Amino acid sequence: MKKIAVFLICFMVFSMAVKAQDSFDPDVLLAEARALILEGKYMEGREIAFRALSKYPDYADILILVGRSYAWEGKNDSASIYLERAIVAAPDYADGYSAYLDNLSWADQYNEADIVLAEAKKNLGDILPDDLRYKESRLLYYKEEYHAAYAIAADLFRKKYKNEDMLEYLNTLQRLRRNNAVGVTYDYDSFEGDISSWNTYSLYGRTRTKLTGTLIARVTQSSRFDGNGTLFELDAYPSFGKKTYAYLNIGGSSASFFPKFRVGASLYYNLPQAWEVDGGFRYLQFSDATTIYTASVGKYLGNWWFNLRGNLIPGTGNSLGTSANLQARYYFKTAEDFFSVQLSTGVSPDEETRDPTQLLNSYRIRLGYQQLIIPRFMIYGFTGYSYDELGPDRFRNNLNLSLGVEYRF
Repeated sequence: MKKIAVFLICFMVFSMAVKAQDSFDPDVLLAEARALILEGKYMEGREIAFRALSKYPDYADILILVGRSYAWEGKNDSASIYLERAIVAAPDYADGYSAYLDNLSWADQYNEADIVLAEAKKNLGDILPDDLRYKESRLLYYKEEYHAAYAIAADLFRKKYKNEDMLEYLNTLQRLRRNNAVGVTYDYDSFEGDISSWNTYSLYGRTRTKLTGTLIARVTQSSRFDGNGTLFELDAYPSFGKKTYAYLNIGGSSASFFPKFRVGASLYYNLPQAWEVDGGFRYLQFSDATTIYTASVGKYLGNWWFNLRGNLIPGTGNSLGTSANLQARYYFKTAEDFFSVQLSTGVSPDEETRDPTQLLNSYRIRLGYQQLIIPRFMIYGFTGYSYDELGPDRFRNNLNLSLGVEYRF
């Protein structure tokens, strides 16, 4: 009899222990699974998540975690199964739609993403949370509907939506939008009596084609050194995918103070975490030919954009000229409204109106402001001062003022 009683007691204790193990806290398991998955231990994390789902099959956060883990591994079909379950379990929970849209975008399943987005608007309302609006803009971007994507992104930027890629994204959309424009600029350079002032006018037109990307034709007329001259140029910005584009330039003039012929090319690449790099060259044919190699690194940080550019100018023998430019912009309401400051030394290869062989060095500061007044009309102005080294113990002060307007249609 005693043996039976002992057996019954042991059985009850064992049963209570098993029951205690089954009565786990799903929030604790979610935290454990998330920690493992964020460490890249996807299978171990999912094992814990599946334990929780066996008891709580409609726990949306766990379903989303499992779905995202599959998406991060590139197993998009498996991810969709769990993310769809999450939306069914919690149709008014924005995180489920956010994860599902990410997964479908990464898998290039844009039609399916449209369906999910429509479901989100049905259950959450036409005015979606900012995170989903950003993903809606991204979806339009992937579908090459750049105007609609820009409208949403610009509104989010004005509302100070926090995303480290937002400013870079806006600038990319601005480059890809199919807008036509004409513009006029005026440059005034004063040299404090050393030589007569320079007056330079430019007229340009901009359009966009699938082959060339943004295409800009520019005519520049200048009076300097008691003479006049005209420079003709053509710029193009073809795209090579979502992260890569190029800058191409060709131009020429018969005036002695403009390059007889110039050509340039740079390749730009967008890196993760809002970094951008580029590298290329400029060939300038003045009285002598000059080839300049140029490269830069840029970073978007909040409303700021920073760019550091370096240039190498091979000379005769073993000589090597260098120049550098540090530029910062602070953007206001849109990616076209900004204040800028530049600090430079040497001669920039993109200052096509200056012969780099005529200066030993130049130290410059330049301030600027640009604003889109209305959707069709933009103004900008820049002013700067440079201290130019013309030769041993010979220097020249240069004050520059630039003004411009642009009309879009």
